Amino acid sequence: MFKLAIFNDEVSQEIDRAIVVAKEYGLAALEIRSVWDKGVEKLTDSEVDRIARAVSDAGLKICSVASPFFKCPIDSDKAVAEHLDILRRCIDIGRRWDCRLIRGFAFWRNGSTDKPWDEMLRRYEDVVPILESAGATLGLENEASTFLGTGGHVATFVEKLGTDRVRITWDPANVVYDPEVEVPFPDGYENVRGNFVHVHLKDARRDPQSDEPECVALGAGIVDIPGQLQALVDDRYEGYVSLETHIRPDKLTEEELNLPGGEEFSKGAEGASRFCLAKLTEIVASLDVTAPEKG
Repeated sequence: MFKLAIFNDEVSQEIDRAIVVAKEYGLAALEIRSVWDKGVEKLTDSEVDRIARAVSDAGLKICSVASPFFKCPIDSDKAVAEHLDILRRCIDIGRRWDCRLIRGFAFWRNGSTDKPWDEMLRRYEDVVPILESAGATLGLENEASTFLGTGGHVATFVEKLGTDRVRITWDPANVVYDPEVEVPFPDGYENVRGNFVHVHLKDARRDPQSDEPECVALGAGIVDIPGQLQALVDDRYEGYVSLETHIRPDKLTEEELNLPGGEEFSKGAEGASRFCLAKLTEIVASLDVTAPEKG
């Protein structure tokens, strides 16, 4: 059975407050993205250690270092070098948190729907040795603001890379934002099935008037949340499912969706996350947890 987690900054910038909510809803872990108005990669060693103590004392785990790695232009050597340093720093932070999973991406697409496969592969040539030397895994997320927005996109790239050090962080709702049509579940899930290492959970839809994508409360969008979660049970997935609420009393801006984190991003987050956690608890309670026999 999978374990439930939540992004800390989908509750609060205060780690202690995120812990309180996680414990209240019986979650197993936090995914750390921004704390005290700092992106995870910018935390000091003392802040990293403070988070480690607080989470451990609460009996929780940290399931993923939610870095912004390779959310940068693909054609900038300077930006790529800076992001390789971000990866190294996040690996070090993860080691202090007993967490070997680092979240990553595949470059801003800047409106293009073309996939520069060869250039992406070239840029990732320096990534794999860094991961191998540290014994870390990169969870490459499908993200519509990058070149890999669907399950099919991210599965193709990971297959081309051909290394166990780069796996998939599957986010079915992100598919709704991509200009290419893919049904999040079951189609997107079938594309990543067997090659994902982590799951993000939120809901989304296309606005009925404008046809623009938007995040909505769990159960109000087009992502088949019960079907997706049941499939994880049936496939004996035992990793983490992290709630990434992404709804607020005041709608998040495109910039906040693409580069989430910080005080403004977390404003009004706790109430929205509590609403979604209650719905998630209800859905999980309804699942058939008797997985089918293999074969």
